[in-house]
Amino acid sequence: MSSLAQPLAGSAVQSVDWAAIAPPTIAAVAALVVLVADLFVGEGRKALLGRLSVAGLAGSTLMLLPLLDGDRSTFCLTGDPGTCSYTADRFTLVIQFLVLGGALLTALLSVTALKDARGGLPEGEFWFLLLSSAAGAALLPASRDLATLIVALEVASLPAFALVGLRHGDRRSSEAALKFFLSSVTATAVSLMGISFVYASTGTLYLTRVADRIQDVDGQLTTLAHTGVVLTLVGFAFKTAAVPFHFWVPDTYVGAPLPIAAYLSVVGKAVGFTGLILVTVVALPSYGDVWGPALAVLAALTMTVGNVAALRQQAARAYSAVRLLAWSSVGQAGYLLVPIAAAARSGDAERSVGSTVAYALMYGAVNLGAFAVAALLGRTRPLNRVTDYRGLYAASPLTALLLAFFLLCLAGLPPGVIGLFAKVTVFSAAVDAGLGWLAVVMAVNVVIALFYYLQWTALLFRAPEGTPERHRVPAPLTAAIAVTGVLGIVLSGAPQLVLRFTDTGLF
Repeated sequence: MSSLAQPLAGSAVQSVDWAAIAPPTIAAVAALVVLVADLFVGEGRKALLGRLSVAGLAGSTLMLLPLLDGDRSTFCLTGDPGTCSYTADRFTLVIQFLVLGGALLTALLSVTALKDARGGLPEGEFWFLLLSSAAGAALLPASRDLATLIVALEVASLPAFALVGLRHGDRRSSEAALKFFLSSVTATAVSLMGISFVYASTGTLYLTRVADRIQDVDGQLTTLAHTGVVLTLVGFAFKTAAVPFHFWVPDTYVGAPLPIAAYLSVVGKAVGFTGLILVTVVALPSYGDVWGPALAVLAALTMTVGNVAALRQQAARAYSAVRLLAWSSVGQAGYLLVPIAAAARSGDAERSVGSTVAYALMYGAVNLGAFAVAALLGRTRPLNRVTDYRGLYAASPLTALLLAFFLLCLAGLPPGVIGLFAKVTVFSAAVDAGLGWLAVVMAVNVVIALFYYLQWTALLFRAPEGTPERHRVPAPLTAAIAVTGVLGIVLSGAPQLVLRFTDTGLF
């Protein structure tokens, strides 16, 4: 009996590819180290926690390099090595680079923000929550079963609620956290119900197996499968801040610490879109006639509502710069949805998905740069109005030129060549898929967005009111602005570095 049990026990033990799971694991370990260190570090040495966090995120990002030599998978089914819960392929590595790089830049912004808060933000909790969220965000693109996908999504989201509301006694912060929490919990509940219906219909959680089995669902379970698909899509639409599930975005960005608003605009958005890609294109390709048109309509609504709302922002209103960036991010989410919708009808779904990935890389770099400059101005102008940026060139020429470059990238105008190329890639994905009407809607929205981006850019070079105010830039903030600026300039000079990722290797 024991001799028979030993081979069975041995077959149930899985070997873990530690190199493959290193990026999210290092971020998670760094979070635990910071949490424990916070108990022993005195108030005067809390800055050490920030250095540990930056080092942990840098280490996580560097651990992507050894994985470039080929696809790797782990946590696979016994007897079926092709069906795994964790896969580090080209798609995974690109998204992990985006979220870990975004988290690293957020950490650089946060070092200065925490110092300026003078105890208003608890440093130990802040760094632990940021690292935990980054670990979940890095896990999500590698998830290849629905259970791991939802767990990663919640590990990325739950700490973000606390980060938004971490400023004690701040009413705006508490209100923002509540709106974010309620919307996200609703999204999670809807997604879980949809996934449970899909599991009941197919008997599996693995994405590739779901794709095979959902095509041959028993007739009695067809309605259940259809309902599961729709509910899952609705849940992820919340996570991507697609209209009409976007209502939490402006107030959340204004109420959150500015580095966290930057984090949500890039890393939070990347997490939502990655989950949506995995669920639709990988797990449910046979239901493209359902999610394709739905995502096309959502894309049109999202880009239109976001850009029109950004256009209507009053420049002299308190926090108008942050609100404009918030509504701009909603509009950008609409552009990101276009290639995913196109994947349902395209003969080359991988290329369509790659267009979203390429656009997300461009958007992540320049949007973080814009938020970094907003964080710099916010140190002396806490109301962060668009009018506060008037005459910035006279006070700080290089900062003004970089912000102008970031805004032109978002608008898709030279010298922001990478923004132009990314928009053309998304536009061509819609045209190639036969979604000409969506391409027209996108073109109209690009023109609408030009107005408010150029209006803000022109304000930077106008004559200042009064004496120009010099802005001292701390080293971490300098590093964040410099890195995003260099990335944007290099990618504008060689856009093929991003456009090469239209080949994701996801299929």
